[in-house]
Amino acid sequence: MPHVSETIPEALQPQVEAALAWFNASAEAAEESFKVTGILDAEQTLNGSGELQLILCGGDRCEQRSFRVNSTGEAWTVELTDSGRNPQGTEPQAELDPPPGPRLHWLDDKLSQHAFVVLLFYRGFW
Repeated sequence: MPHVSETIPEALQPQVEAALAWFNASAEAAEESFKVTGILDAEQTLNGSGELQLILCGGDRCEQRSFRVNSTGEAWTVELTDSGRNPQGTEPQAELDPPPGPRLHWLDDKLSQHAFVVLLFYRGFW
């Protein structure tokens, strides 16, 4: 099971910023402005796996995307290594609690604004 961290290691910060800028400028972003809310298996990336796996959130969606980021002098070359699909072909793990990131406190915020909130919980996914 992948290890998700909300903290980006300092050594990976330039690659993460390059991947985020590339993604936000691509058609994949659909004119939304995304931000990085997590990284998967940062230790493997630091140990030279070559694949940067990020959790990107923007607008009403969060996605896990994988990138290959290489330095070419002062510039970065970024390549999307997935198509927004889980590479193993399996369903992502169901979450019983809100996923980490910007939506973590969403329910508390909505409950403070309204008398009740209706949630749709489908097969363990938020």
